[in-house]
Amino acid sequence: MEYRIEKDTLGEIHVPKEKYWGAQTQRSKQNFPIGKETMPLEIIKAFAILKKSAALANKELGLMEPKKAEAIEVAADQIVRGELTEHFPLVVWQTGSGTQSNMNVNEVIAHVGNKWLKEQGSEWTLHPNDEVNKSQSSNDTYPTAMHIAFVLKLEDKVLPALRTLKDTLKVKMDNYQDIVKIGRTHLQDATPLTLGQEISGWHRMLEKSEMMIEQSTTYLKELAIGGTAVGTGLNAHPEFSERVCKQINAATGKNFISAPNKFHALTSHDESVYAHGALKALAADLMKIANDVRWLASGPRCGIGEINIPANEPGSSIMPGKVNPTQSEAVTMVATQVMGNDATIGIAASQGNFELNVFKPVIAYNFLQSCELLADSILSFDDRCAKGIEPNLENIDKNLKDSLMLVTALNPHIGYENAAKIAKAAFENNATLKDTAVKLGLLTEEQFEQYVNPKEMTYPK
Repeated sequence: MEYRIEKDTLGEIHVPKEKYWGAQTQRSKQNFPIGKETMPLEIIKAFAILKKSAALANKELGLMEPKKAEAIEVAADQIVRGELTEHFPLVVWQTGSGTQSNMNVNEVIAHVGNKWLKEQGSEWTLHPNDEVNKSQSSNDTYPTAMHIAFVLKLEDKVLPALRTLKDTLKVKMDNYQDIVKIGRTHLQDATPLTLGQEISGWHRMLEKSEMMIEQSTTYLKELAIGGTAVGTGLNAHPEFSERVCKQINAATGKNFISAPNKFHALTSHDESVYAHGALKALAADLMKIANDVRWLASGPRCGIGEINIPANEPGSSIMPGKVNPTQSEAVTMVATQVMGNDATIGIAASQGNFELNVFKPVIAYNFLQSCELLADSILSFDDRCAKGIEPNLENIDKNLKDSLMLVTALNPHIGYENAAKIAKAAFENNATLKDTAVKLGLLTEEQFEQYVNPKEMTYPK
């Protein structure tokens, strides 16, 4: 491998000749051989959006030569388009402020920008710190990049996926509104409801999760940029933060604002905890939905079997013909990962000592992983399971007729204790509720048929 010599304040260091990063990136690469989890590309692209926006703001304020700002813009756009991915090698497990990743972006932009300036015949050059990082600190750029990446991921990936599944459940809910089935509480038989009503509970879970995630993005749209090192805004123009936010909004189509208190924005990540809490709530709901689906589809002959789901692949290497609820299993595993990520994020966010939280990369990594896993698993579950849910009318009808809890409809007519006598005797004698009620002399056959109507029990007056 061929090398070139790069310099920083600690001296000279060898950098692979074909790579665009500089000395500080190389030092980080050598000093943190920890794990295989690299800085999420969403963070790198958010940094690029920020660097371009900062350059344009500095140009507007007369603090940067237009040609230098243009060079930064050209390089940043290449990063956003994914053309320079190989030049961002750093792992998550580095300095907790994300300084080395900030410098990695600065160095790559300076390298690419300088090549462009040279091609333009310009005598200007870019320095990673003096121009690309102008009016900035890692302490305010990393949390800004975090919030940009989080909002884009939530609004452009998680919420669209959630809405896709929600729409599928709405169709099922409406189509199955008149299919009466037995309800279950405590894993025991309960009073009837319709399959549409049961699915409506799932649908409402996703509606509520959608609203909570949407609300949480409001707080994430406050950006730390302009706070520089400790929140005072040292070395940044008073208008810099507002102007950068305006440029970021132009690039993303979002409505980010300058955080009103930069001391808070650098040391606290309560917004991320709150937003990920909404993701954890979604994960909890998905766990419930996926578990309900696989319970209701259990069988095919010795389980509940009230719904049928698509058979996507053979389920066993030894049992011929076995098919498993694998999409539900994938969703539930994702849910546990998200819940674990939430614990990590909560603990990391609690470590804001004095003017800076130094657990930022691990917060970013776990948050974005949760977004990615949730969105992907939701779409997979929707396409390969939820869309194919169909009622098994034979089993639904059998379970409904066999249930002892239809006796609940008799409470207003003969009282709780007499109704309980019927249920207990019917169970002990393996008899029907109607035959038992008549045999005990508590009701006539006509009265029983008048009072016990499963359909009416699902829409009580």
